[in-house]
Amino acid sequence: MVVITLQRNKCIGCNYCVEVAPSQFQMSKKDGKSVLLHSTEKKGFFTIKSFDESIFESSNEAKKVCPVNIIEVKQI
Repeated sequence: MVVITLQRNKCIGCNYCVEVAPSQFQMSKKDGKSVLLHSTEKKGFFTIKSFDESIFESSNEAKKVCPVNIIEVKQI
């Protein structure tokens, strides 16, 4: 299982996550911040849990390129 968490309120809107993982992230037209697709929100953290292991590599790359370190990716 892959777990991805985004701390959206700290997003600076650089768009790097969308460039490397467009199937997981997109930019909001309302505020210009990243949106973790199909996620649920709890206390400012947006999370998805997926059994699709193929998303791990691109999501982990998004974590690495994020300049403000607000993306967490785990394989459990």
